[in-house]
Amino acid sequence: MSYQVVILGGGPAGLTAAIYAARSGYSTVIVEKGFPGGQIANAPHVENFPGFPDGVSGMELGQLMHRQAEAQGAQTKMADVTALEPGVGGGLHTVKTTEGDLHAAAVIIATGSGYRLLGVPGETELTGRGVSYCATCDGPFYRGKRVAVVGGGDTAITDALELTTFATEVTVVHRRNELRAGKALQDKALNSPKIKFAWNSVVEGVEGDPVVSALRLRNTRDGIISELAVDGVFVAVGSVPSTGFLGAIVPLDESGCVVTNDLMETNIAGVFAAGDVRHNSARQVITAAGDGATAALSARRYISSL
Repeated sequence: MSYQVVILGGGPAGLTAAIYAARSGYSTVIVEKGFPGGQIANAPHVENFPGFPDGVSGMELGQLMHRQAEAQGAQTKMADVTALEPGVGGGLHTVKTTEGDLHAAAVIIATGSGYRLLGVPGETELTGRGVSYCATCDGPFYRGKRVAVVGGGDTAITDALELTTFATEVTVVHRRNELRAGKALQDKALNSPKIKFAWNSVVEGVEGDPVVSALRLRNTRDGIISELAVDGVFVAVGSVPSTGFLGAIVPLDESGCVVTNDLMETNIAGVFAAGDVRHNSARQVITAAGDGATAALSARRYISSL
């Protein structure tokens, strides 16, 4: 099936790109493997998106963006992208998906990122049985229980605060002796009676059978190994760009993000990238939306030049 614009990913970058592309009158389709909104849908409360002075849930924000894109005429295709084949000599690009091939004059890569794993014994085996990467999704399962959150950034501390609604005790495990999260989040966490901290600590293993019962921790200063009894662990140690399907088609930086210029253009005419998947992204919902708008406007200029 052929479109003028195919957008890979339905997060804030992809949805904003779809709004702009469809509003320009171009046949536009969003390819999304999960649910519209991307990772922002996991955020219980977004306080820094303009236009929502009282904040908004990430799920609602994603749904509103998706509804707006479809209201402008964009379509949504639920599928996983498996490959991108650039067109030759200004020809149509081909996007291969689990639901068939799509052809387009312009392709916007907005596939975002996935959860970074700890890579320790027991993590994979106990995923879904006490190991989680989404506090919003799985927090309610831990009412009256003890949990740990691994990480020290905004996501980790947001998760820790969210989990205090359910758990009796939340221990933040962080490899340093101070948090990287924003000051407002830090203040809330440091003053929460339910949140404790395991400073200068890394997870060496996840233990339990058939469910998580403890974490094996190593102190980064003295190397001492200790055990932290928990009923669940939420991993929030960053993300990995979802660019595996690209191979060597477009330049990627050392972390696997797509390299673009300020207009979101890659080195292939008619192929753009926006949002968290892009090199040097600020990884904020508002900047992802800005990237998406820029990519769509660049795609419009490209298509009009054909």
